[in-house]
Amino acid sequence: MPYPHPIIAREGWPFVAGSLLAAIVVHVWAGFWWALPLWIVALFILQFFRDPPRTPPADPNAVVSPADGRIVVVERARDPYLDRDAIKLSVFMNVFNAHSNRIPYEGDVRKKWYHAGSFLNASLSKASLENERAAIWLATDRGDITVVQVAGLIARRIICHAKEGQHLKRGDRFGFIRFGSRVDVYLPLTAVPKASVGDKVYATSTTLAVLP
Repeated sequence: MPYPHPIIAREGWPFVAGSLLAAIVVHVWAGFWWALPLWIVALFILQFFRDPPRTPPADPNAVVSPADGRIVVVERARDPYLDRDAIKLSVFMNVFNAHSNRIPYEGDVRKKWYHAGSFLNASLSKASLENERAAIWLATDRGDITVVQVAGLIARRIICHAKEGQHLKRGDRFGFIRFGSRVDVYLPLTAVPKASVGDKVYATSTTLAVLP
């Protein structure tokens, strides 16, 4: 979905404004050294909520990464939402990654799910089934894709803007997770993975797999 402010995610505006205001007030009234810890916090929050514009690859069959981070899972697995065998790829985001989530492939949102849950370390495989999570079912011209936002050890807020019946293009911004988490993608078995465990990936610009 179009987003007119690609530099700082709108989900972070209150946090950025609050941290900068606190740093400025202390700096003015108490001096730089007293305000230094607050400036560091403000810079951290600013980098966390950055939301840079990205360009998808030229290949129209490329499934792009829904998030910045590192690949922690590439395997054949059971999609718990559509009850099917699928190719699963998982991207783990630490607190230094941009946390804006993007659509991996163009399609229609058929259904959304939300599950309350635990807050285990998002790099663990069992986090996919036990942590708080939100999922969307994308119906595409190459098969069904399930995208799952998974909360992490620190993350306490999953935001999903996608709506059932909505048509979304590859790279469209659909959500955000605060602060440190993962995104799982379940693809048809025909998908050919192009990313490997340990790879560093970037939302929209990195190809995870190709749908023949």
